[in-house]
Amino acid sequence: MNVYSIAYKNLLRKKTRTALTAGGIMLSAWVLATLLGFNRGYQQGLNRDIDNMGFQVLLTAKGCPYEAATLMLKGGTGLRYMPEAVVKTVFKNPEVEKVTPMLMHGVFDPNKGENGAIAAYLGVDADSFPSMKPYLEFKQGGWFKDNTAMQAVLGYEAAELETREVGDKMLIPGVDKEITVVGVLKRSGTQDDGTIFLPITTVQNIFNRKGMLTGLGIKVKRDADIAALENRLYDLPDVQVVSMSQVKSTIMNLVNSARVIVMGIAGIALIIAMAGVINTILMSVMERYAEIGIIKSMGAMPLDVFKMIWMETALLCGFGGAAGIGLAFVTARLAEAGVRYFLPFAPHGALVAIDARISGFAFGLIVAGGLLSGIYPAWRAARVRPLEAIRIEGEQ
Repeated sequence: MNVYSIAYKNLLRKKTRTALTAGGIMLSAWVLATLLGFNRGYQQGLNRDIDNMGFQVLLTAKGCPYEAATLMLKGGTGLRYMPEAVVKTVFKNPEVEKVTPMLMHGVFDPNKGENGAIAAYLGVDADSFPSMKPYLEFKQGGWFKDNTAMQAVLGYEAAELETREVGDKMLIPGVDKEITVVGVLKRSGTQDDGTIFLPITTVQNIFNRKGMLTGLGIKVKRDADIAALENRLYDLPDVQVVSMSQVKSTIMNLVNSARVIVMGIAGIALIIAMAGVINTILMSVMERYAEIGIIKSMGAMPLDVFKMIWMETALLCGFGGAAGIGLAFVTARLAEAGVRYFLPFAPHGALVAIDARISGFAFGLIVAGGLLSGIYPAWRAARVRPLEAIRIEGEQ
């Protein structure tokens, strides 16, 4: 008796029922694979965005440290300032390898979009900042060499939005100052893509913020005691210390808390799908009660019948699971767009990272759950008594 062939043909006898059950399994596999991929993609994106900042510690003016980190990552508004003199104080610490002062300023541009938009101007040091951001590559031009030059370097998206190339002039809204574009960066997949970089002294002069900074990036020497450095920095007046590892840990804790809830929902969906499997296979067994009795009267052993019914479950879960994982791959970018709609400050890069490992785990979980669900219907079928089944069929 060819168990595989019989199991496959039995599923085709009730095509609509089989399709609906397989569809439920497919949706469960899709949810499971997508959520697992989101967890990995979000964590990788967060790590990448923080690592790409080029420093391990961020010094900002007093305020909420996590809002400050978001500010530096995304170019927000509501800025707080600290004195520029803090640079020399920080450099005295033996753990410090490099520092890069930053002054961010947001300007409302009524000409952007339908209702206008905020343009993020980031003043950076011409000497220290490029070395702290080695991953940035130029599509055109290069960095400005003078901290007082009226020049700008545009991120990839900023250049597209402003429709500017190297050599073009730009007028800063509200202050009527003209700057020259000297560089356009390649796409980096980070917050830098939407930023307009200017020399830090130029930003201080244009926006009347002389001697002020919004942030100080600190790169720590290899194997240095970051905790000891942070403890000393905490004693500085009117500034706060934002450890990128702490920010990352806090955000990931929040993400993991939300993931537990979402995975619980996915687990409920999986249980519902498995209940559908039990219902479908059990109904199939009851409808073929007499047929199973005849098969056993012809010499089929209980184990043969068990394997036949169990194989139906395996095929059903295998087809549904594979289709669901395939759907997860196809809709990964659509799911990512949905996440970014509800979480506009999500990390850059792919947020739904589905790979072979995640696919294999999700498929294995779906099939294992299906096989577990198929034990009872297969056991019921294996216990069918031939004579009783044939007698019942005759009475009907």
